[in-house]
Amino acid sequence: MKKLTLLGDITPAQFLRDYWHKKPLLIRQAIPGFKPLLKLDALAALAKLNHVESRLITQADGDWSMQHGPLTELPPRTQREWTMLVQGANLADKGCDALLRQFRFIPDARLDDLMISYATDGGGVGPHFDSYDVFLLQAHGKRRWRIGAQKDLTLVEGKPLKILKNFKPQEEFVLEPGDMLYLPPHYAHDGVAEGECMTYSIGFRSPSYQELGEAFLQFMADSIDLPGRYADPDLDVSRNPAEIPRNMLEAITEEMNKVRFTEEDITIFVGEHMSEPKHNVFFTGPAKLLAMGRFTETAAKRGVVLSLKSQMLYRGKHVFINGESFAVGRADKAVLDVLANERALPGAAVAGASDDVIDALYTWYQDGWIELA
Repeated sequence: MKKLTLLGDITPAQFLRDYWHKKPLLIRQAIPGFKPLLKLDALAALAKLNHVESRLITQADGDWSMQHGPLTELPPRTQREWTMLVQGANLADKGCDALLRQFRFIPDARLDDLMISYATDGGGVGPHFDSYDVFLLQAHGKRRWRIGAQKDLTLVEGKPLKILKNFKPQEEFVLEPGDMLYLPPHYAHDGVAEGECMTYSIGFRSPSYQELGEAFLQFMADSIDLPGRYADPDLDVSRNPAEIPRNMLEAITEEMNKVRFTEEDITIFVGEHMSEPKHNVFFTGPAKLLAMGRFTETAAKRGVVLSLKSQMLYRGKHVFINGESFAVGRADKAVLDVLANERALPGAAVAGASDDVIDALYTWYQDGWIELA
C-alpha cells in the first residue's frame, strides 16, 4: 500500500478544527492508486461466517429488501441493484486493520470499524443519515454520492432500511478508487454504484448518553455500599394506610443521596465500556501454547502484538483491555502505554518488563488477546 495522504493538503489538526462534526470534506486521491484489500470471493467468505455481521440489500421495482447474514448465497454479479455490507473487516484482515489504524488521529475510544460495501450497478442503501462521523473511501469502481445538510430527517415508514422520505441533495460527486468523502453526523447522503464497485466506510463510535447512563448504573451496582436497613422507631399511627408516609420517603431519600459517583468511577467505567468487545467478537488462544518460560524467552526476542480484535486504552494509572481494567505503577504503566499506543511491544521492552507485566502478557497470550510478533 502506498503512503497514505488521507486528508489531502490539510493536517489532522486543521481537519478537526474546520470539518470534524461540522461539514463534509471531499479528498481526491486520499490514497493514490488504492486497490481493494479483499477480493469479492474473500469478502463473500467472511459474510458466510456466523460471527461476522453482514447484510444483503436488494432493490426490485422501487422496493427494498434486506437479509441479515450469514449470507450463504449471493445474487449473480450480472444482476443490478444489490449490495452486500460486511462489518468489522478490520477484525479479520491485517491489511484492513492497518487501513483503519491510519485514522488514529481520532482516539481509539472513538474508532469503531471498517465496513466494506460491494454493489452491482445501481446498488446502494437509499438516501439516509448516520448518527456518527464516517469516511467513505472508494476502493473499486465508481460511486455517485449526493449529499445535503437538510434538517428534515423524516423516514419512510414500513421499510427495512432507514430511508429518508424527503431527501434534498445539495451537492453531487463521483468517487473513483482512492477518493474519499468525509461526512459529519446526521448529514444526509445517498451513494449509488456506477457499475460494479466497492466502498470502504470508516465509522466511529458515538454511544447515546442514554446507553452510557444505563450501562454506568449497572457498572456501579456492585460498588454501592449503603449499610443498615430501613427502620421507623418513631412511627405514628397511620390514618391513611395506603398512603406512603412522608417520613419514609425522607429517610430513603437521605440514604439514596449518599450514593456518589467520582471521576475515577466514571474513568474506569468509560475505559471498560469503550474497550469491551462487541457481542460477535470471540478470541482464540494459540494452537500450540508455549509454556510461560518459553513464551517469555520468545517474546523477549520477537516482541508481541495486540490481536486485531483487541482494544487497549488507558487513562492515568488505569489500563483497560477488552473490557477489563487494572491500576498499575508508573514503570509498568510506561511499558503498557507503548503496547496500547503502538499496538505492539518490541522484544527489548518485553525483556525489561517487570514480573507483573510478564504475567499479564502471558495471560493475554493464553486468551488470544496478544500474539507473538
